Amino acid sequence: MEDTDVLVIGGGAVGVSSAYYLHKAGLHVTLVDQGEICSGSSHGNAGLIVPSHSIPLAAPGVIEKGLKWMFNPESPFYIKPRFDLAFIKWLWQFWKASESNKMRQSIPLIRDLSLQSLSLFKEINEDGFIDFDFHQQGLLLLYKHHIGMTEGQEEADLLNEYGLITSSYSSEALTDLLPSLTHSSFGGIHFIQDAHISPGKYVRLLSEYLSKQGVRVCPHTEVMGFDQSKGQINGIHTTRGYFKAKEIVLSAGAWSPILSQMLSINLPIQPAKGYSITIKRPHDWPELPMVLSEAKVGVTPMGETLRFGGTLELAGFDLSINQRRVDAILNAIPQYFPGLRIKEDDILEIWRGLRPCSPDGLPFLGRSSKYKNLIVAAGHAMIGVSLGPITGKLVTDLICNHPIDIDISPLATDRFST
Repeated sequence: MEDTDVLVIGGGAVGVSSAYYLHKAGLHVTLVDQGEICSGSSHGNAGLIVPSHSIPLAAPGVIEKGLKWMFNPESPFYIKPRFDLAFIKWLWQFWKASESNKMRQSIPLIRDLSLQSLSLFKEINEDGFIDFDFHQQGLLLLYKHHIGMTEGQEEADLLNEYGLITSSYSSEALTDLLPSLTHSSFGGIHFIQDAHISPGKYVRLLSEYLSKQGVRVCPHTEVMGFDQSKGQINGIHTTRGYFKAKEIVLSAGAWSPILSQMLSINLPIQPAKGYSITIKRPHDWPELPMVLSEAKVGVTPMGETLRFGGTLELAGFDLSINQRRVDAILNAIPQYFPGLRIKEDDILEIWRGLRPCSPDGLPFLGRSSKYKNLIVAAGHAMIGVSLGPITGKLVTDLICNHPIDIDISPLATDRFST
């Protein structure tokens, strides 16, 4: 039997960041994951630190686009038709959350979380105990057509209202900005404050550092059940033994609702499959991440590699690789960069993983109303890496009863329970 102050369930960016800040606060921490550390979405993530993504996934028009693209196997957003009451309810909640006024209420919160997380990434990078390829060059959104640029500018103007800084570029100006690349974009928008990292390096190296500092890191340790009574979790049964903890942090990504069901807690999180393709970085590729906007494909330099990530596929816990979705990413690249055509021999890795999506595009973060020693930190969708450090710090503040300068009440774990 293992006794610990805090048991963190989940070895992705959120879980490892939580373990890091909990350890810094002087607590004895144990981190468990059902697989390898960083074997989920944090491994194949685009590695973007994105104040630019302060508009939640649940935004006006998203459902309509999903329905329009439903029968296109190469579309960037796909909803697989299926009769699943939980999924149907989630879609209804998503549609309700996509109203303009609700979207605008969420933007300042996501912005504040993103900017604070960016500052924490800077601190970790400056401390120098791990090297995870941190760069702050902003994020360049490229647009192939005038209509895409117009829609992108409207989104940028909205975010400018909330203090985010952008610069717009014509096709000719992009040529000056990207002198080593041949592009065919109509224009672009540069979000100045964004940054990028190698997410696998961040999570794995931070986990290794924590292990050396005395944090017990337990991969291949699957949670099988919980002992609870009188509103408290007393112990956790796993495939590697029994754990007792004063506090439990549930940060298992797309698998969080499966574990929460063991505790009779409803977490309406749907897994959304995404893909990434990693190649050896061309020698002249700039240190500037981009998004091929109409194709919804991110392009991130990560040390000696270059990663292309995209698609959002609501298809349940289906981890199969749909080659047509991989091809859609590959086919999009030369539409923006005619000189870059990726052959099969160029590919270092094709990855797919499940991102945990809440109905309103906001993560679940806070104490459970049912168990006084359970904190939920899950449902970050595509920005789990981006919000990893701030989530970990807020988890620590909650456990240590530190003051919190962000109103996280909109992230309440039971906000969909009624």
